[in-house]
Amino acid sequence: MKITDLKIWVTMPEGARSYVFLQLDTDEGISGVGEATSSGGGGSIVVGNMARLLRDSTVAQDFRDSLIGENPDHIDSIWHKLYRRFTGGGGRGGFVTTLLSGIDIALWDIKGKVMGRPVYELFGGPVWDRAPLYTHVNAGDPLKAAQEARDRVAEGYSALKTDPFMHEMHRHHRRYLNGAISQDGAALGIDTVAAVREAVGPSVEVLIDAHGNFNVPTAIDLAKRLEPYNITWFEEPVQPDSLDALRHVKENVGVPICVGERLYTRWDFAPVLAARLAEYVMPDVVWTGGISELRKIANLAEVYYVPVSPHDASGPVNILAGAHTMMTVPNFYRVEIATGVLDLYSRMVSPPLDVRDGYLYLSDRPGLGVELNTAYLDANVDPDWA
Repeated sequence: MKITDLKIWVTMPEGARSYVFLQLDTDEGISGVGEATSSGGGGSIVVGNMARLLRDSTVAQDFRDSLIGENPDHIDSIWHKLYRRFTGGGGRGGFVTTLLSGIDIALWDIKGKVMGRPVYELFGGPVWDRAPLYTHVNAGDPLKAAQEARDRVAEGYSALKTDPFMHEMHRHHRRYLNGAISQDGAALGIDTVAAVREAVGPSVEVLIDAHGNFNVPTAIDLAKRLEPYNITWFEEPVQPDSLDALRHVKENVGVPICVGERLYTRWDFAPVLAARLAEYVMPDVVWTGGISELRKIANLAEVYYVPVSPHDASGPVNILAGAHTMMTVPNFYRVEIATGVLDLYSRMVSPPLDVRDGYLYLSDRPGLGVELNTAYLDANVDPDWA
């Protein structure tokens, strides 16, 4: 079997964010789907163009190995070849691993279809029978956040995440400067967490996302204020560039720390785990290098008895690829999902995701179990891509 084509969709449906979906075709008529959605600011356009270069480049020099003509069964070989092609000058993540993720996910989808088995059956079979989820609560108004939290619990969710400080810090997000928050902003955030905790009671897990927005003293101060509310984790308290900053926070707070959405390969996660800088890790299967790399990170975290919770800030293939992988590892915590975009997801892929009572149920269909709704993607092209 040989890869014959790489199809690319950079789509912005109904005014939402920009998504990147890929499809690998083969000479035996079997195709695999993947997702390579990047972060905002036009990142998906960059990744889409990288995919186009990977497909169209025919220069037989300068390490420009082509994906076309490769055997899709040789997943590890393709992974390393592409990874080394684009990282020879240094750097291990970002656009490169996002592109690689989409390719890798599609290759596993092909392998599952060839074998007539779902992806989770390709790693020795499932450890779990369904994938527990956590979802989101909007912040900014404590009373509204409390009611939304009650609604999500009524839908069956037993873990909720919110960024209670985003009302002030949103304008700094992706534009990090000094990492400080006003006293009024901090107080409103803490009041929001208090309201959510009171609304859902002690048995529902409450996860706090800081989006790496804070400097060290601010992160420590906020974490200490959050301690009375029994939070499950304080996510990305500082920017991901400095392990020393993370260590400073970790050694001075009494709440569990979660990091990893902006770490990439196993080489990024290894020092965090070895130094015991986080109680949870959250690699993103679409940013870290795909199913292959997520599984290796999860196996590495298992050595340290650290739970893994795949990050999802993009589309339905992301969620499915993360869930298929985590169904096969014992140190699985939860998969992230945004319930507000489930209807959108159902227009992107077919059949829709099977989400019930706070769980994602994976089918026994071969591969990932879904196909892209290409007509819908074609009708909603990102204007910059068009």
